[in-house]
Amino acid sequence: MTLTKMDIVEKISEALDLSGAEAKDTVEEMLEIIKYTLASGNDIMISGFGKFQVNEKAPRKGRNPATGETMMLDSRKIVTFKCSGKLRNQINESETKVL
Repeated sequence: MTLTKMDIVEKISEALDLSGAEAKDTVEEMLEIIKYTLASGNDIMISGFGKFQVNEKAPRKGRNPATGETMMLDSRKIVTFKCSGKLRNQINESETKVL
């Protein structure tokens, strides 16, 4: 099951006793801060959760799958996520409990 943005809003609303609108505004503002920071080329480190990092991919050869034509793909920026050790341990503990 996938946790959606609205699921997060509902959980924050319940946990912090906020109205749905207040919780939604909070989530939206947090996401805007994250997007702006990453778009600026800066990384985001959330203690106990992980690090979002902007990386540059070099230009490379590619192929058009429809025509088979070889082409050069431009360099681009991607976002990667590396979870913290604490989160990794929590994920692995929950997997062993489910089995």
